[in-house]
Amino acid sequence: MPDITERILLDIIKYPLITDKTTKLLEENQYCFAVERKANKLDIKKAVEYLFNVKVKSVNTSHPPEKKRTVGKFIGKKPHYKKAVVTLNSEDRINLFPDN
Repeated sequence: MPDITERILLDIIKYPLITDKTTKLLEENQYCFAVERKANKLDIKKAVEYLFNVKVKSVNTSHPPEKKRTVGKFIGKKPHYKKAVVTLNSEDRINLFPDN
């Protein structure tokens, strides 16, 4: 397996998902991210460890279903994404809400 370059690692993680459910998961040291659709669990683990300098315990991924949206008479779909729930070791933390 070829080694993943730094540029590819930066492109795997798109943005953190902040919802009511994911903020409850922060208490269990789990973080949710929207990731590249073709990324596998090993790539996601390497990317999170590289970006945030933490040790990842496990990675769970899912493809939420596409949702339809209607604007007037036009019907479309919301953009599709892949969701990754990353569990960290007990001594590591990611600061998603930095103080201003």
